[in-house]
Amino acid sequence: MGNSGSAVKVCADHQGGINWLSLSPDGQRLLTGSEDGTARLWSTADSQCHGHFQGHESYITFCHLENEAAFTCSADHTIRKWDVVTGQCLAIYRGHTSIVNRILVAKDYLFSGSYDRTGPLLECGQGEPNPGIPGPSELCPDSSSLLLQGCPRRGGGGGGRGGESEQRPPGDRELFSGSTDYTIRTWNIVTGEQLKVFKEHQGSIICLELVNRHLYSGSADRTVKCWLVDTGERIQTYKAHKHSVSTLKYHAGILFTGSGDACARAFNSRSGVLQKIFRGHKFIINCIQIHNELLYTASHDGTLRIWDIRGICKRNKRRLKKERSAQGRSSQKGSLSRLFNNKVGCMVQQENGDHETVELM
Repeated sequence: MGNSGSAVKVCADHQGGINWLSLSPDGQRLLTGSEDGTARLWSTADSQCHGHFQGHESYITFCHLENEAAFTCSADHTIRKWDVVTGQCLAIYRGHTSIVNRILVAKDYLFSGSYDRTGPLLECGQGEPNPGIPGPSELCPDSSSLLLQGCPRRGGGGGGRGGESEQRPPGDRELFSGSTDYTIRTWNIVTGEQLKVFKEHQGSIICLELVNRHLYSGSADRTVKCWLVDTGERIQTYKAHKHSVSTLKYHAGILFTGSGDACARAFNSRSGVLQKIFRGHKFIINCIQIHNELLYTASHDGTLRIWDIRGICKRNKRRLKKERSAQGRSSQKGSLSRLFNNKVGCMVQQENGDHETVELM
């Protein structure tokens, strides 16, 4: 395991803890939502604050950034849409009667989850609920984390919660929910049908990340687990955290995690081996993002820290290249062996000098 990393920059503009961090699809901006009731827009080019969104009457619980618009939800029971260029509030979405703790933007629709145990589906441009389709909290009212697969993001892919997911037909869209009952469940977002239950965690599920049909789940039991989505099999467990796992992000074969112990960590996603610890925050790390081999960590201590991860990414790429090369040689050797055994067979010479091929079963 490498030495503990140190941040290359610390941004301390917020006057309260940072609850969430979102990266725009084009990778040019970051959005932070804070306990101080404001959101700030940051440039990934110079790491400077270029926007300050004010208007919520209580703290911001979660935020989501698109290329041209930003979304924030708050303990004031509302969701707001902002113009990222002017900072103007474009819409206020009302309807919840308690804290709104999660939003998912899918094409022209906005899903929201709240402690009022409802999840109205909103049209992004109108700010009015669509009662005809169940929202995430109606499907899974006890969920503490949500992940939507199969609904294309407006503005393209990249960044943001949920990792890589292929576009699927409407009847096959999936919602992944992590719950306080220690389970993860998958749902058909159109019909509301429960599809699968993942059980092994010993604490509430706090965060989810989906990458290439692998589901990563972070829990209050201080571990992350990796599951095969199609079979439900758990294939890896990542330990070493001294508190709950509050956030995670997969990048180039490395699993990055943030924890209540104020540290970020980097694991070999395949072997589960801890490769690096990032120390510097004073309180829980609530969210992480990665762009251009820089790790961004947002904490309840009110700071956004930026870490250089080029070294660990470079080493991991070399390792992956070696593994692929070794697998290629092994596969080629196996293919040649099977070709010899199955196609050439065993030659049996008969007395008349002719040959007969005997197939090996």
